[in-house]
Amino acid sequence: MNKKEDKKVSTPLPHREGHGGESSVGKPSRLLSLDVLRGITVAGMILVNDGYGETYAPLQHAKWNGMTPCDLVFPFFLFIMGISTYLSLRKFNFRWSPQVGRKILKRTLVIFFIGLFINWFDLACDGRAFDFAHLRIWAVMQRIALCYCAASLFALFVNHRYTLPTVAVLLIGYAVILLYGNGYAYDETNILARVDLSLFGYDHLYHKSPVDPEGLLGTIPAIAHTLLGFYACKLMMESKDTAEKVMRFLLFGAVMVFIAYLFTYLLPLNKRIWSPTYVLMTCGLCSMLQGILMYVIDIKGSKRWTMPFLVFGVNPLFLYVFSELLAIVFGYTGIGALIYNAIVAVLSPLSSFLSPLSLPEFESLAYAVTFTLICFLVGYPLYKRNIYIKI
Repeated sequence: MNKKEDKKVSTPLPHREGHGGESSVGKPSRLLSLDVLRGITVAGMILVNDGYGETYAPLQHAKWNGMTPCDLVFPFFLFIMGISTYLSLRKFNFRWSPQVGRKILKRTLVIFFIGLFINWFDLACDGRAFDFAHLRIWAVMQRIALCYCAASLFALFVNHRYTLPTVAVLLIGYAVILLYGNGYAYDETNILARVDLSLFGYDHLYHKSPVDPEGLLGTIPAIAHTLLGFYACKLMMESKDTAEKVMRFLLFGAVMVFIAYLFTYLLPLNKRIWSPTYVLMTCGLCSMLQGILMYVIDIKGSKRWTMPFLVFGVNPLFLYVFSELLAIVFGYTGIGALIYNAIVAVLSPLSSFLSPLSLPEFESLAYAVTFTLICFLVGYPLYKRNIYIKI
């Protein structure tokens, strides 16, 4: 845990090319618009994960092909992590050292094992604390850990001019795997399911769909996803002023969306398998949103509305992990049911007025909003005291 020294935000200065990357020009300040985007994303992750029972279709993941607003939040986080990785390693001039290596290894292992701990905690609350034979190996935090590690090592050991070629190799290679491995099949013949099953066994995998959505092969395009965020930040840092940074984010995003759209007929959007078009589409949308936020916040100076999102944005992984553990506790102790029943009791007198909104789904949304507000109340004192809990 550490404290930030200054909440004033300025856009880091551009810097010259160096061997394998760019040279540092000093420790950059936090980028306010990036914190806001990260906060929007984390709040969205909590909101869509924590409804109660039946919920509105936009707050549900697409069952297979296609994409809903719910499918944007995790890929947005990976794209933002790519940006953050660039800004973080820039302080070290993208040079390998034992200090940097230990930092990357420590953070990778901490994030990965926190993900395992969340999965174990779910088993423990179910009375199966020692049932390691059924401990799920993969989940969101584990994918974040692997993508962070891969992007960080790339940043240190590969010249950054090869970022887009590397992304192309990863996505094209993965597309070939999908096309020739029955990767769009919604059954156990899918190559992603077969690889995970053969390497880890059925009892260690996700069981609500034939394919584990955070499985091993799907990490390949997720790494490319993170590298696209890294490259977008590189483009930003090469810009001369904020207006040019905004234009580069918008243009980069528009190009990604256009390319994704062109290939959706061959490779449909699919979050479960993290299809290449899904990578490009979500990266493009996130890049354009970052450009819009940078224009609104950093150029127009509109900041009053940002506070709720900054609460989530400055402690993103901590609040996400807290939300996952809290949801497990609420589920097994019945606290979640008590809160939901209280919400139903409050909304029941308004049922005739709310009927056009589809009451069960509205009650689920009200519960999700309440749960997100609880997480906000946990993060708000940390934000007010300028405390960052780094994971």
